[in-house]
Amino acid sequence: MNDRYDAGYGGDQYELVGYDEYNQPVYRQVPAQQTQQPPQQQPYDPYGQQQQQGYAYDPYATGTQQQTPDYDTGTQPQTPQSYDTGTQQSYDTGRQAPQAGYDPYATGTTTAYDPYGQTATSGQQPRVAEQTAYIPQQGGPAEDTEAPKTPEAGERDYRTEQFAFVEEPTDDSEDVIDWLNFTENRTERREEAKRRARGRMVALVVVLALVVSGGVGYLWYAGKLPGVSSSPSKSGTTTAAGAQNRDVIVVHLHNTAKGGTSSVLLVDNTTLKQGTTVLLPNSLALTDDDGNTTTLAKSVDDDGTSGTVDQLNTVLGTDIEGTWRLDTPYLQNLVDLVGNIDIDTNAAVPDPAATKKGAAPLVHKGKDQTLSGKMAVAYATYRASGEAQNTQLERFGQVMQGVLRQLTSDPTAATTTVQTLAQILDPPLTDKDLGTFLAKLADLAKSGDYKTALLPVQNDGTLTAQASASVVKDVLGGTAKSPDEGSAVRVSVQNATGVKDDTEKARVVLLNGGFTFLEAGTASAASAKSKITYSDAADKENATEVAKTLGLPTSTVTKGTVSANADVSVVLGEDYKPSSSS
Repeated sequence: MNDRYDAGYGGDQYELVGYDEYNQPVYRQVPAQQTQQPPQQQPYDPYGQQQQQGYAYDPYATGTQQQTPDYDTGTQPQTPQSYDTGTQQSYDTGRQAPQAGYDPYATGTTTAYDPYGQTATSGQQPRVAEQTAYIPQQGGPAEDTEAPKTPEAGERDYRTEQFAFVEEPTDDSEDVIDWLNFTENRTERREEAKRRARGRMVALVVVLALVVSGGVGYLWYAGKLPGVSSSPSKSGTTTAAGAQNRDVIVVHLHNTAKGGTSSVLLVDNTTLKQGTTVLLPNSLALTDDDGNTTTLAKSVDDDGTSGTVDQLNTVLGTDIEGTWRLDTPYLQNLVDLVGNIDIDTNAAVPDPAATKKGAAPLVHKGKDQTLSGKMAVAYATYRASGEAQNTQLERFGQVMQGVLRQLTSDPTAATTTVQTLAQILDPPLTDKDLGTFLAKLADLAKSGDYKTALLPVQNDGTLTAQASASVVKDVLGGTAKSPDEGSAVRVSVQNATGVKDDTEKARVVLLNGGFTFLEAGTASAASAKSKITYSDAADKENATEVAKTLGLPTSTVTKGTVSANADVSVVLGEDYKPSSSS
C-alpha cells in the first residue's frame, strides 16, 4: 500500500491516517518537520478516554478540537481547494513513511485508529488546522459554524451540504415503505370492520324478521291478530270443534234473602286460551225427566243441581263438569277474601238495611267503583222495578268477572281461598278442582283474555239460530237442541195492570204451572178487565186452564187473535190479583 499521496502540485505530500465509517481511506498532509522525525508509538485506547487533536475522521463528532478538513489538490496549503474530478491524481509508491493506519490489535508501532474519533496517544500533538483530512462525501463537523471561505476564481466550490443526499435516500425510502404498509394495514382493518358490521346488521335483520313472523303466526293461530279475527269465537271456526278443549262448570247464585236464582256458565277454552262467562236466562226452556217442558229457574228449584246439569247438556250440547251452588252469604265472603272488587256499575243500588227514605245508596253508579262483599251481593241481586231478569243477570256476570280479576292465579292459593269459604260443594266437584279451575280463569281475566256473553233466548225460551252460532257453537262447542214445539203451551202475557212487577209474578205462576211464558211487554194504558184469547179451537181448553192458573174467571176466555209464536194470549188487567193466584 502506498502511504504517500502526491497530487502533483508542488510536491505536497499526504499520508494515510485511517478509514472512515464507509471504509474509505482518510489522508492528511504531512508537515515538513514531521517527515524528518520518526513516528512515535501510540497506545491503543479502545474506549477513547484520552482526547487529543487528531486527524482521523470522527463520524460522531465527539472530538473537542476538530476543524473543517480541507482537501487541497493545489499548491496552497492554507486556502481551501475545490475537488476537481477532472484532475489526474497519482499515488507515489516510492516514498513510504510510517503508516498511521488502523491496527485492531494495537500491536504495531503505527498510530492506532480510534473508531469514536479520538486517537489513542500518550501525548498531545500540536493542532494543525490546514492539515485536517477531508472527504467530500462526509458531512462537516457540527461545531464548525464559521462561514465558508470564498473560493478563488476559476475554482469550483464543493460544500458538504451539497452531498447530504448520499445518505438520505435509504432512510427516506424505508420511511415511505413503512408509511405505505401502515396505511395499507389500516385500510384493511377498516374494510374488515365494515364487513363485520354489515354481517351483524344482516344477522340482526334476519333475527327480527323471524321474531316478527313467529309472533304474527302465533297471533293468527290464537285468533288475536287485529283485522283477521276480532274475537276468539271467530278463530274457533278455523279449528274443528272437536279439536278444542273446554272446561265448563255451572254456577247457581241463590238469593237467600229475597229468593230466586241466577245461573251462569264459566268456560275455559284451553286451546284458544280464552275464558268466558255465559249468562243463562231463567226463561231458557228445558225438558225434565218426564219429558215435560220447563224453565231453567223452575228446574233449579224442583230438580236440583244434578237434574239441571243433565237438562243443560241436552239443550246446549255441551259437557258440564260440575255445579257450584253459590249462596249469597258465600259470595259476600268470597269478595271479602279476594280484597274487594272494582267494576263499572250501571245502577245505583239502595241499602237494604236503610230505614229512612232518601238514604244514600249502598252502591253508586259509575266507573271503577270499589265494592265490598256486602255491596257486591246487593249489586249482583239488584233488579229495579220493571227491569228484565237479564239486566240483573248481567250485573251478576260483572261481579263474577271482578272476583276472577282479584283472585290469585296460583292453583294452591286459590284452593286455599275456596277451602276458607267452608262451603259444601256438590259432587263430583271438590275444593281442589274448583280452586285450580278458578286460578286458570283468573289468569285469563288478568291478561284481558276474558269476556261475558249472554245466551240469546226467544220469548218462548227456545234458542234461535243466532244463539246456536254465536254462543252455543263458538263458545261452548255444542249444538242447540230446544224442546219440541207443542210439548208445552206457550202463553204470551201483556201487562195492563199499571204495576210493573205483575209481569214477573205472572211469569212465575205460569212456569210453575208447566206453561211456557212469553213476555209481550207493557200496554200503553191500563185496562180494568183481564182478557184471555185463543185462535185454535183445540187451544180453548188450554186457555181455560191458563185462566185458572192466574186466578182469573173463565169468563175472560174468548176466541180471537193471538200473538206470534203463542198458543194463548193474556192481557192482565186491574182485576188481576197475584196473591189470589194459585
